[in-house]
Amino acid sequence: MIEIDNKILNDVANGFSIPAKPDILQALQDELSKEPELFRVADIIAADVATSAAVLKIINSPFYGLARTISDIRQAVMFLGLENITNLVTGYLLKQAYDQSKCSLSLNRFWDNANDIANVSCIIARHLKTPLPPENLHLIGLFHDAGIPAMAIRFENYASLLQEHRENDTNPLFNKEENRFKTNHAVVGYYLATSWNLPKQICQIILQHHSDDFFSACSDDFERSCFACLRLAENFVHVARQFRPEPQWQTIEQDVLDILQLDEYEFQDLKEDVEEYLISSH
Repeated sequence: MIEIDNKILNDVANGFSIPAKPDILQALQDELSKEPELFRVADIIAADVATSAAVLKIINSPFYGLARTISDIRQAVMFLGLENITNLVTGYLLKQAYDQSKCSLSLNRFWDNANDIANVSCIIARHLKTPLPPENLHLIGLFHDAGIPAMAIRFENYASLLQEHRENDTNPLFNKEENRFKTNHAVVGYYLATSWNLPKQICQIILQHHSDDFFSACSDDFERSCFACLRLAENFVHVARQFRPEPQWQTIEQDVLDILQLDEYEFQDLKEDVEEYLISSH
């Protein structure tokens, strides 16, 4: 497990250009901190045309499997609930937060990969015996590597490290980052998530998403299930892109399948659905 303290967080705060929390997200969090009213939350989102359109697009995507189309933000808030709609908005805002002109890697490519992991996480959720909120999984999928663009903005040669990692990923990326830059994208992503006031459980998953001892160290069933879902989604996408499992997958595979309660038949059924999505979306 990654250990973190105030000195590490202060170093990130002083050394990195972390996107400020958007005004619309602050307004939503302010509303949720008191006695929130559904229509006030809907009005905050609807006031931003691009955000409301993006939220409706996500909700009406096949990953939610709705029987009918959600046509306005009030319906969306009623369907998802206040916290879940805020999570969807947060994920959309994150994708708009980084400036490509300041970043040494392709943000389009980065967000395409993050979006695939987020969507595959939602597909996995549909196959589980114990439901997990797809909004939370979608947010984790988008945010788990959100420290990478900040690293690429801070360090001019970060893109070359990423390319080296794509060519040889037997050593985890965060180890290479620590060796070269004395920090890693999980810590930076955690700082971003906490500065945006994401739920504490989600922040912890972002911080620990490369920790192979997470299952033995964490006793929270929700965190364990979300972590397992993320790692499975990451591996599905990695196999689709690299034609082989993630190097660390073998060490956690059985724990992931046990926690998600997927037997061999259910896993194969899930695998077919994921492969169909990944083929059709590219």
